[in-house]
Amino acid sequence: MKWQRLAAVARKETLHVKRDPRALIVGIAIPIMLLVLFGYALSLDVDRVPLVVWDQSQTPASRELISRFEGSRYFALKSYVTGYGAITDNLDKGDAVLALVIPADFTLNLGGPAPAHVQLIADGSDSNTATLAIGYAEAVTQKFSNRILLSEIRRLGRKPPPEPVNLAPRVWYNKDLQSRNFIIPGLIAVIMMIIAALLTSLTVAREWETGTIEPLLTTPLKGAELVLGKLFPYFVIGLFDLAVSVIMGRFLFHVPLRGSVWLLLIQSVIFLVGALCLGMVISIVSKTQLMASQLSFVITFLPAFLLSGFMYDVHNMPVPLQLAAELIPARHFVTLLRELYLKGAGVPILIGRASILLAFSVITLFLAIRLFRKRMA
Repeated sequence: MKWQRLAAVARKETLHVKRDPRALIVGIAIPIMLLVLFGYALSLDVDRVPLVVWDQSQTPASRELISRFEGSRYFALKSYVTGYGAITDNLDKGDAVLALVIPADFTLNLGGPAPAHVQLIADGSDSNTATLAIGYAEAVTQKFSNRILLSEIRRLGRKPPPEPVNLAPRVWYNKDLQSRNFIIPGLIAVIMMIIAALLTSLTVAREWETGTIEPLLTTPLKGAELVLGKLFPYFVIGLFDLAVSVIMGRFLFHVPLRGSVWLLLIQSVIFLVGALCLGMVISIVSKTQLMASQLSFVITFLPAFLLSGFMYDVHNMPVPLQLAAELIPARHFVTLLRELYLKGAGVPILIGRASILLAFSVITLFLAIRLFRKRMA
């Protein structure tokens, strides 16, 4: 392999990228747009759950219970209603997710031998939101119940018993429990996988379509020189996208990077090379740009989005899908980025998945060179 020939191919591909605004749009504008769109629109936090209240008691005790819901950041009181018909209407229209029904005898039963019942009606269409919202409501109600119980004990002149269990929670790594800190690192990995494979998936297919591959085949170029030369400009674009994504994550979304920047760069370079080579393999085996773009979408976007752990916890999937997810490179890169961003992990923790990514890059590079040699022959 001669570096002069490799540099000539890289220069040719760079000139083509400069003259093709579509490649620049795909390589630069789309990652920024996806990061902004997903960064702001996608959230796993369940806050400000819409709530309607039917207060039949209209007493200080019932108003205190309602005020506890209003004072919580997890609920947003939308309106007071006066019947189940209004509750049904609000839930059907999506104006509310929860409805709190306080009966007329609520205050009378507070001091009685039996507990005072309060009804909570939840829209279970979104089971995840409903489950979390019900849990928040139970916590609010439990605190209110404990206050009533302690007040009654003090009224009787007794000393309140100590709590049997005192839970002292301490959150590590993401102490504010912001889902954005969890989403952005995974989003960077998914964007790099999709864009890198999409950029290089059109290179060789475009040469075959336009007929410019024949002059290349008549030159003394070797397969490795042509593949590496074509990868070079897209590798630079990928590094630029990585830098933009990291800067946006830090200063736009305020996601802390607790790990080493150099480790982040090394892992990203390894993954980027593999993703670019995967796109090159797709381009070599495809006969048209349309087929190449469709294959790259199916092979990169769907697995990276569904099986990488970016959106859905892999451990909650069936065992066959968990095993399949381990074959997805984005799965390991998403985990590596989150370990670096949130935990500040070092080499001993990252080395296992980093080795898998390195193997992925070496295999795809070997396949790209081998397949291109066969096509040239």
